[in-house]
Amino acid sequence: MRAGELKSAVFRLQHRYAPYVFVAPFVLVFFIFMLYPLVNSLILAFYVTSGPKSQVFVGFANFVFLLQDPDFHTAIHNTVIYASCSVFLQLPLSLGLAMLLNQARLRGRNFFRLGFFSPNLVGQVFVAVLFSVIFIPKFGLLNRVLHALFEIPIDTKWLGSPELVMPALVLTSLWMYVGFNMIYFLAALQTIDVQLYEAADVDGASPWQKFLHVTVPGIRPVAVFVIVLSTIGSFQLFELPYVMLESTAGPDNAGLTIVMYLYQNGWILGDLGFASAIGWMLTLGVFVISLVQMGLTGSWKTDA
Repeated sequence: MRAGELKSAVFRLQHRYAPYVFVAPFVLVFFIFMLYPLVNSLILAFYVTSGPKSQVFVGFANFVFLLQDPDFHTAIHNTVIYASCSVFLQLPLSLGLAMLLNQARLRGRNFFRLGFFSPNLVGQVFVAVLFSVIFIPKFGLLNRVLHALFEIPIDTKWLGSPELVMPALVLTSLWMYVGFNMIYFLAALQTIDVQLYEAADVDGASPWQKFLHVTVPGIRPVAVFVIVLSTIGSFQLFELPYVMLESTAGPDNAGLTIVMYLYQNGWILGDLGFASAIGWMLTLGVFVISLVQMGLTGSWKTDA
């Protein structure tokens, strides 16, 4: 009888505490690698540091200096331009490509889908090295093609001229991310009921009308997700300019982004407190921009 009661008690304990045992590893990892670094970086943002052990409390001085620093203004300007190109240039190309490759009568569409997506399989560092070679003056592929077609000077310095650095970064990101975002749009297009297009044809709708009244509402949730995701990714730009500009911000800081600005202050200058302030300002800015985007696209509205 006692053995039976003991087994019953053990079973009740296992039944009661088993969920906590399974959840415990995630909670432990979250606290050690997520929550603690976040809280520590927030505290560190109010200190001036010279290495990890030298800390002087300065209150909001880091944030005040950050908002007044011309280099930070330059970093914001460059990052916003890059993010704007991602949203207003890259995403329409991705959607158009997805609509083209969604056509059932297109031969070899699976091959083309893989081809356009394949740049994402190699990583940003590889792509940065590849395009650094493509942008080489005189011998680079891009200069040779543009010189042959439009007689543009063959010695154009894409990565050496302040006005051409950002276009070079945008062109590189287009090659890498148009196919990536195409997959999202392609998946969304395939969820739209074909009968909606057939009904639109019966009503005499034009292709443009079908796009506005059938395609756009059908892909709207995915489109909002892609817009927000692309914006967040654009504000985290670091690897492409860091590798393509050889660990610098380029001529006249033309390739300086917010994350590169953070890297320079935190890892090169060693002021982890100021770098933490930059990180939290970036987080706040991306959060606000994402909320505005979701509000403008009507993501907060719910169907009655």
